[in-house]
Amino acid sequence: MTTRSVVVKIGTSSVTNADGGVDYEVLVKVAADVVNLRDAGWSVVVVTSGAITAGWAEVGAGRRRPNDAATLQAVSAVGQPSLMHAWRNAFGEAGAIVGQVLLAPLDFSHRGQYLHARGTLEALGALNVVAVVNENDAVADEEIRFGDNDRLAALVANLVAASHLVLLTDTPGLLTADPRLDPSATLIDEVRAIDAAIEGLAGTSRSGVGSGGMSSKLAAARMATWSGVTTVIASARVDHPVRHALEQGGGTIFHARAERLSARKAWIAFAVASRGTLVINQGALQALEHHGRSLLRVGVVEHRGNFVEGDAVDIVGPDRDVAAKGLVRVSADAFLESDDVVVHRDDLVLLRRP
Repeated sequence: MTTRSVVVKIGTSSVTNADGGVDYEVLVKVAADVVNLRDAGWSVVVVTSGAITAGWAEVGAGRRRPNDAATLQAVSAVGQPSLMHAWRNAFGEAGAIVGQVLLAPLDFSHRGQYLHARGTLEALGALNVVAVVNENDAVADEEIRFGDNDRLAALVANLVAASHLVLLTDTPGLLTADPRLDPSATLIDEVRAIDAAIEGLAGTSRSGVGSGGMSSKLAAARMATWSGVTTVIASARVDHPVRHALEQGGGTIFHARAERLSARKAWIAFAVASRGTLVINQGALQALEHHGRSLLRVGVVEHRGNFVEGDAVDIVGPDRDVAAKGLVRVSADAFLESDDVVVHRDDLVLLRRP
């Protein structure tokens, strides 16, 4: 992969207009920027939201938007072709061809699927085709879906070894307060580390049409920066939105960590929900944080939750802070009978610096 590569994600509130239809003008601006970047030597992948909202604009007929999974999946199946048709036309105006890639969480957790997804994106790039990625909403299992495309974009950035992730939204970036409540709110230009104070600024979704909001963008930024990807949250509704985001002062920049998590470990750490908790002793904590060991049953002093083999669990140290997260190799019911590895080091991610 080129050292200059970017994943551009555009949210539902930016892709669609007030009526729920596709906002073609925004797509044209993004497409023009993407093609210009590609001509300048960048590798670019686009992640789009908006299929459900666009679909409901076609079939909803003024009715209240549903919230049950089956109907939303059906609506997505209606909206996805409309959304891709708009992207195809927008990129066509810029002289580029697009290819649709629909991904699901398991594409990142299973090595074979992960390699297939990466190979598809690489092949599209080799064909000079712009990959437009969306979650496979129409068939995604509600228990394992991403829930929003911000985290999907962060995982794609890891997948293609991107240097940058741009999250385009309906705000200029991360603000010091909600401008609807505090008119004096100002833009935060850069963030070195995402801590509790930064997370407290997220608030709730401004638009109400997407499933993300600033909190999901911060989660995505944390995931991406832990993967070594510089992340920018910026406005979609400006001239040259992608170029604006990549320029100094074009939004809120989140600096990447020096270490890069693998795509699978990024998925374990940030994209899959924990089903339980393992409280470990100091010796086990030392073994994990300082010696890179697996977690053994003997090091666990307490387990909570109804997890089964393969579920994600939080691993808590004696200080009750979450030190790691991993996939268990034994169910809660059989936990006390285990006398071996309960979380292998290959399935474990440290979440703090020792």
